[in-house]
Amino acid sequence: MKKYTLGMIGLGTMGRNLLLNMADHGFSVTGYDKDPKMLKTLEEVGQKHNLKGFSSLEDFIQSLELPRRIVLLVPAGAIVDSVIKELEPLLDQGDIIIDSGNSHFTDTSRRATELSKKGLHFFGMGISGGEEGARFGPSMMPGGDKTAYAAMKDILEAIAAKVNGEPCVTYIGPGASGHFVKMVHNGIEYAMMQLLAESYDIMKNGLGYSNEQIQQLFDKWNKGRLQSFLMEVTASIFTFVDEKTGNLMVDMVKDEAKSKGTGKWTSQVSMDLQLPIPTINEAVSSRDLSKFKKLRVALAEAFPHEINIPENHQEFEAQMEQALYFAMISSYAQGLHLLWQASNTYSYELDLQEIAKIWRGGCIIRAELLEDIYQAYKANPALEHLYMDANIQDKLSETISGLRKIMNVAVNNGLPVTAFASTLTYFDSLRTKNLPSNLIQAQRDFFGAHTFERTDEEGIFHAIWNQITL
Repeated sequence: MKKYTLGMIGLGTMGRNLLLNMADHGFSVTGYDKDPKMLKTLEEVGQKHNLKGFSSLEDFIQSLELPRRIVLLVPAGAIVDSVIKELEPLLDQGDIIIDSGNSHFTDTSRRATELSKKGLHFFGMGISGGEEGARFGPSMMPGGDKTAYAAMKDILEAIAAKVNGEPCVTYIGPGASGHFVKMVHNGIEYAMMQLLAESYDIMKNGLGYSNEQIQQLFDKWNKGRLQSFLMEVTASIFTFVDEKTGNLMVDMVKDEAKSKGTGKWTSQVSMDLQLPIPTINEAVSSRDLSKFKKLRVALAEAFPHEINIPENHQEFEAQMEQALYFAMISSYAQGLHLLWQASNTYSYELDLQEIAKIWRGGCIIRAELLEDIYQAYKANPALEHLYMDANIQDKLSETISGLRKIMNVAVNNGLPVTAFASTLTYFDSLRTKNLPSNLIQAQRDFFGAHTFERTDEEGIFHAIWNQITL
């Protein structure tokens, strides 16, 4: 029987495209799926490489070289555990399982511990880039078992996206670090999408721009410092016509945003780690708020308002570009700060320079700006916060006025800009030497004797705020 270098479990679009990518680079690969349609599709699209799949898990396992390399691309959660349970009795010690779905990092930690006790290598790997990325070059974030990564390194580097000839994949760190980094990547993605949506809303409902005008502006921005995959996608959306109605499809899509949970996970973890990422949090909340369509319609009728936007649209567009650039920097900054904190808390040993480097290509949040971010961490690998880099500080100083002006107009005209607003207050809070938190701590000590620290001496103190005279 022919022996294959790697086997894929789950031959949906992502799994199938990854196999095709591997085959293009000369690797002998196969797949397994319970659905005969998936196996047939693999054979049809993989004719060039004579790709074949298996409907029998036992035959699939026996077809793989030792140590076996098995990639899972199945829905996160209980299904991953179910597949692993089926695999275990068929595997030998030293075999490798790679979970490439969007699993929660705590599940990855648990699975790695359980499988290690049984002599099996396991690691979690985040993959970004969607269907096209999987087919022609994704950004990949593998973390966990170093032995397993070493056995996969050549394959992963071959199929990854390339920037300046360098593959967009690296060993992220121990434990569940790979899935953790992918989760934060998705949180940044949420923030960027919300910022683009708010920019669209300002142009459509504030400036009264047509879809064509909005498309032209997004396209223009994508040719400058705001160049990114998401900007490119957004500009393209405004050219897509709905065959059913003849209208632009964007006008036919209901304004209720869905999610698969990774943004929420990022927000939850940030609160566990007590590290604020307000732009990402507001992006998650905005999707949730959008689902209350009936309520929104009723309240729109109850609270009508007029909109008076500045007449100089050209100047306003320039300010919007500045505001969006500032907010995009802040989205990355918040996500990377969370990675910095998680690395310290969970001992992930994250190299933020390498993470910024592999995000430059293949992934959904790839952007020209990431080259500057990569250079910031390259110059100072111990950088705690992106705002501390001198080059980034120059960019923030140059564009902050645009964000303040956009915020002023949006707030005065009742246009919802939660992501922009949280970005501005996050920045203003971080650059404030003395916050009013001293009052909060005094309040806590007043009613709950929670104690406080003093400004003039070390130690923990409690004051008798409300002395009762008997």
